[in-house]
Amino acid sequence: MYFMRLSTSFFERDVLQVAPDLLGKYIVRQIDGETTKHRIVETEAYRGEEDLACHASKGRTPRTDVMYRRGGMVYVYFIYGMHYMLNFVTAAEGEPQAVLIRAVENAVGPGRVSKLLQVDKSFYAEDLASSTRIWVEDGGEPAPKVKTDKRVGIGYAGAWRDKPWRFITPTLARS
Repeated sequence: MYFMRLSTSFFERDVLQVAPDLLGKYIVRQIDGETTKHRIVETEAYRGEEDLACHASKGRTPRTDVMYRRGGMVYVYFIYGMHYMLNFVTAAEGEPQAVLIRAVENAVGPGRVSKLLQVDKSFYAEDLASSTRIWVEDGGEPAPKVKTDKRVGIGYAGAWRDKPWRFITPTLARS
């Protein structure tokens, strides 16, 4: 198996391409000189101002500013007064799209992912192409099978809640 850091161009595509393509890739985290790799097994797509479930549906704000930058940046926000949510910005500059990392092997749930990776607000706007703290690698394995489902926790989003924009790989371990 070979590992290669994903380039900015990987992320500068539509979120509905990037979100399923991230399955089976590895989030690499450097903490106190130790490097760990975590295989992504579930993602969720948020696609622009028209998507009422997307934070960008309210337009550009200090919170969503990074979503309007080019793909390959980290978007982190705090929710419920207790969890950081790790997202990767996708698409071209000016097209606010992002992928929520919902699960990696051994950590199911976006709050648990961020806790495992020790991700906090300091990662906001981190560049995955050049960061020495966090990046994504391709391990060279064949693409896993992908199952789609409705997104989670967005009952307020009307018809947007029914979009099958959650991507899960049933072939990889989820615990």
